[in-house]
This record gives sequence, structure tokens and C-alpha cells, in this order.
Amino acid sequence: MQGQMLVNVGFGNYVLASRVIAVVNPLSSPMRRLREDAKAEGRLVDASQGRKTRSILVTDSNHVILSAISADTIGQRFTQQQQTGAGAGDEMENGHDD
Repeated sequence: MQGQMLVNVGFGNYVLASRVIAVVNPLSSPMRRLREDAKAEGRLVDASQGRKTRSILVTDSNHVILSAISADTIGQRFTQQQQTGAGAGDEMENGHDD
């Protein structure tokens, strides 16, 4: 996995940046259906640690990842990672969405 970039999606959980195809807001009806379908099909990964889901990440393998970090913050982490070439969001999570 050398050379692969990981992005922190909260609480010490990381995803492989190259596998994520979308980061979306979970509040719309289509995103709720996406979450329900993924759960029914065993493709749901809950990385929110029991907290409110603030973003949904969709991977190229059609897995759905729930995060307690907002879509804007995760988007910034992807952008920061691309600019610096280093792991974005490696700071310790304090359970708050900054």
C-alpha cells in the first residue's frame, strides 16, 4: 500500500483516497435510500462511532461509508492532501466537527 494516500474520516478511521468517488450530504431522500440499500446489501461501513452522520462517502467498489465529519471538512481534507501530497486530517480527532 506504499504510495497510497489515506484520508481521516473521523475517530481514527481512514479511507483510501483513490477509492472514494463521492462525498455527499446525508440529508436528502436519495442519500437515505442509498444508506438503507447499502445496509441491506452488506455494503455499509459506519465510521461515525454512534454520532450523527454528517457525510456519506461512496467508493468505487460501491461501499457506503458514514462519517460524523461534515462533507465540507472531508472535502477540505482531500484538497489539502492533493496539494501537500501528505496524509490530510492526520490530527487527533476530538469528536467535534471544526
